[in-house]
Amino acid sequence: MLEIRDLHVKFHTRDREAVGGVSLTIGDGEILGLVGESGSGKSVTAMSVAGLLPRKQCDYSGEVLLDGVELLHADRNVLRGVQGKDLGVVFQEPMSAMDPLMKIGPQVEEALLVHTDLSRQERRKRALEALDQAELPDPEGVYGKYPHELSGGMLQRSMIAAAIISRPKLLLLDEPTTALDVTIQAQILALLKKLNAEFGMSMLFISHNLNVVRKLCPRVAVMQRGLLVEEGETEDVFHRPQNDYTKRLIASIPTRERREEP
Repeated sequence: MLEIRDLHVKFHTRDREAVGGVSLTIGDGEILGLVGESGSGKSVTAMSVAGLLPRKQCDYSGEVLLDGVELLHADRNVLRGVQGKDLGVVFQEPMSAMDPLMKIGPQVEEALLVHTDLSRQERRKRALEALDQAELPDPEGVYGKYPHELSGGMLQRSMIAAAIISRPKLLLLDEPTTALDVTIQAQILALLKKLNAEFGMSMLFISHNLNVVRKLCPRVAVMQRGLLVEEGETEDVFHRPQNDYTKRLIASIPTRERREEP
């Protein structure tokens, strides 16, 4: 499915590499969690996979293969053929990621407009189906609303609907629950599990919240300062961490017995 081989990324404005030789694989239907503190290189890794790396602003090397198709050095036409079709992306801030001047329906349909010859009626039907699969109440009503008319949770579901409408092979989820309250967060995680079970979509789930990753991802990789410092089955990493940084990350998780200190 996805194979990242020795990925290096260094921005021209930085002294050190943002990503320093990361290698990862995600199998068919697998959910991999990628965790680490801010600045660890998680999002840059995801940008490299999604073809969103600002190439003129950085030096990069390695390979990113999606079902054997190399994406890191691919021509823009190749990337456009993959983005939205084989690869869906859900961003952290739906309010800033969605066009405030466009209604939800056309934004959900966009991948179909780019990658298919479906009629307007067929695209609308598929968009309503995707909104329903994202468990949005009243898909017809949501279809005709603007982003500012929806709550944060409904917007995030709308972004998920847009990402899954083409039944992509891989979903990239970059901190998709960070801006949501705990109740909505749990609902989004349940939805992602359902989509994975029903459609077999592979997922790369990026988060700094280890508890969230533990609930969703059977396998986890830990990044620190651009390096992959630990990888394994999630429960093994949580109960028997090998790296000192991973141990500190786990020790920092608030519990009922250990409240956060100032």
